[in-house]
Amino acid sequence: MTSPTASTLSTPLNAEGAGAVLDGRFTSGKLRGVLAETCAQLGLDPAGARLLRFTNNAVYALVTAPLVIRIVGSTQLRHRVGTVVRVARHLERHHLPAIRLLDGIEQPLEVGGHLVTVWHQVPSIGRPATSADLARLLRQVHALPPPPGLAEWAPFAAVRARVSDAEEISDADREFLLERCAELEAELAELDFPLPRGLVHGDAYPGNVIPGPDGPVLCDFDSSCVGPPEWDLTPLAVGRERFGDPPVHYRTFAAAYGFDVTSWPGFAVLRGIRELKLTTSVLPILRSRPQVRPELFRRLDDLRSGRTGARWTRYR
Repeated sequence: MTSPTASTLSTPLNAEGAGAVLDGRFTSGKLRGVLAETCAQLGLDPAGARLLRFTNNAVYALVTAPLVIRIVGSTQLRHRVGTVVRVARHLERHHLPAIRLLDGIEQPLEVGGHLVTVWHQVPSIGRPATSADLARLLRQVHALPPPPGLAEWAPFAAVRARVSDAEEISDADREFLLERCAELEAELAELDFPLPRGLVHGDAYPGNVIPGPDGPVLCDFDSSCVGPPEWDLTPLAVGRERFGDPPVHYRTFAAAYGFDVTSWPGFAVLRGIRELKLTTSVLPILRSRPQVRPELFRRLDDLRSGRTGARWTRYR
């Protein structure tokens, strides 16, 4: 495949042609409309609600009630909200420290063509969560039986779905991402995992731990599945390698968990998969949040060029 030029990498294309300006599906105005309609259905007041994060999902904290409203941010990954609800209920039954769904309503809600979940807000007080806290929570997760019907680990399904759902991406970048999926999929098939398969969180990094008043709790179960625990041990190691996180954070994490995934020969493959997922996470919202474009194209260029030592900046 011929490598595209730098201008190809930085010029988004879409079905309307290069440079077309189209309204995104997940703009701030549209999301606020979904938030307002959700609150109207539940008898809540959306005034002053704060956007906590928006990459895979838009997450709003209400200020008029101790609740968080989460709006799915991809048309191709809507099915994962069923996993979120199933895993959240499972962790609650087993008393594992995690965010809790609002009781008394059928979840998820369908609001204006969007899928929405509503959660009890965890007051972010007390000491910040540490990498050791994450390790201890993961040990509890990995010790649980999976809930009935939970899907098997399929790391490339979400990547391919996001490529398919991309608001703006060049044909060259689309082809590269799908080829990279195929390469890593073949390498993954050759791995022998040392730890027993079971329930895994799926996106286990410190941003998915909330320092609550009774101790740290887990959140974000979109990627939860039955799979190798090694996958949950990979994000912190990739954070050290790609984002320059302090090495002591990963050392503390590995010691608390009791296994260093970077010492296993298969880590390079898991790192490659994690980096691919980190890169493609914003594709469905690219037109709605154009501020992430420079970082996206930098990551694509690094992956295409094999620059494994290049530092990345987290999407905002």
